[in-house]
Amino acid sequence: MTVFDPARRNVLKGSAAAMAMGAMGSLGALYSRQALAATESVRLSPVPSRYGPIAPVADRTTGLPLLQLPRGFSYRSFGWTGDRMDDGQPCPDRHDGMAVVATRIARPGRGHGYGRGHGHGGLEYVLIRNHERGAGAPIQAPGMYDTGLVDGSQVAGGGTTTLTYRAGTGWNALEPSLGGTLVNCAGGLTPWGTWLSCEEIKTDATSSAGRKHGYVFEVDPDNERTTGRPLVGLGRFSHEAVAVDPRTGIVYLTEDDRNKAGLYRFVPNDRRGRNGSLENGGRLQAARVRGKRNADLTVASIGDRYQLEWVDVPEPDLDTIAAPAGFPDISAGETLSGPFAQAWSEGALRMSRGEGIWYSYGKMFIVDTSTGVDAQGRKGRGNGAVWVLDLFTQQIKALFVSGHQLAAHNPDNITVSARGGVVLCEDGGESPDEYGPGARLIGLTRAGESFYLCKNNIQVTSTQIANAGKTIEEGDYRESEFCGACWDPLSRTLFVNIQTPGITFAITGPWERGPL
Repeated sequence: MTVFDPARRNVLKGSAAAMAMGAMGSLGALYSRQALAATESVRLSPVPSRYGPIAPVADRTTGLPLLQLPRGFSYRSFGWTGDRMDDGQPCPDRHDGMAVVATRIARPGRGHGYGRGHGHGGLEYVLIRNHERGAGAPIQAPGMYDTGLVDGSQVAGGGTTTLTYRAGTGWNALEPSLGGTLVNCAGGLTPWGTWLSCEEIKTDATSSAGRKHGYVFEVDPDNERTTGRPLVGLGRFSHEAVAVDPRTGIVYLTEDDRNKAGLYRFVPNDRRGRNGSLENGGRLQAARVRGKRNADLTVASIGDRYQLEWVDVPEPDLDTIAAPAGFPDISAGETLSGPFAQAWSEGALRMSRGEGIWYSYGKMFIVDTSTGVDAQGRKGRGNGAVWVLDLFTQQIKALFVSGHQLAAHNPDNITVSARGGVVLCEDGGESPDEYGPGARLIGLTRAGESFYLCKNNIQVTSTQIANAGKTIEEGDYRESEFCGACWDPLSRTLFVNIQTPGITFAITGPWERGPL
């Protein structure tokens, strides 16, 4: 029991009042900045980063300067393409979406005791990572979906791998977990500690084993509990990412299909929230703007706001449908996914290309990677936007819209830290700026201003590769996209992939210096 004397209590009251006044002042400044931002339709350039300028930093694993970061930050690389996994298979390439799905107390040797630990140094984090691979050499994994031929001569080469990272020590395990899938792009973390891996493919083709593709799959941190069964009720279309509202168990999904992409949610019948519960069916629904039939979100301005309602998609597994004559801003002969065609007929909205989605504090942060227009005035070919959906009011608002490559160049995956800081993975190629060419990790301030956090700096020679004990091809990989950004539960380590040549990073540093 702690006893406070009156004098000390008064001091504490005074300190609390001062802190409150300071907080009010900070909020006032924030609201003023937001009011100013509301007068801008798009962002044309970044703001200076509170973390400081970036420069090449040597990898603590290989010694190579693979990333540009602010002073005080460091990183370790792991799980390169071609590295030997724990079972002897070579690590597959094309790293993509990823999340920390479980935390366990680190033990001597290898164990599988998943649970909640206390203290940072004794924890081990389990991550599941997608591989956006088409037909080719399969990932032999405990959970296998399709073993048939998907293009007449090859099998489905996509899937997931499972990695473990020990806080304070580094990486220590790499295993296959899901195989026999195609083009596993992003996905999402569930509140019950599994990963939903999304196939980003729209096809009516059936493999020689009678399997179709374009589904979502659930992957367990215990690889042996991964079944490889598709979650058919979540729809068959070009999935990008998913995020789950932990309050309701509703799954929100994005579609990456230029200018004919819907925004969806799946309302499960089984709300128990455990591995396999989503297999018990539910309703797939698509977003519609109230009072505005077939609302067009392919071009946006900062502050745009819409009230959403949801319409049922009766047949989630329906084949594609030829786009009707006059369908806007697409080429002749293109098809609509079965779910989108049904949704569109009921007045649902369209986005340009729905990409990353992440849940944080009652909101969904949603990326449309190509919101805007290009130099020729074509819709859905801009630099991208971030929308925020309030799950309580069902209002969606444009937080950030890039009007120039300097502000952000086609953001893709997104993550939000425990402190509410937003990180975007660029998929815009060279993205030249004052630090040279290279894809970037972009941070957002609370006012929706972008800043540079990290830059791809991978340029490697055959000698450097050999000295590092790797097997990738030499070359300049700076234009390759960042993907799979995610935090540990305490937001002390930022994990991220560079898709090609295929490397995973764990980045640590003084996050408290800035908004992340």
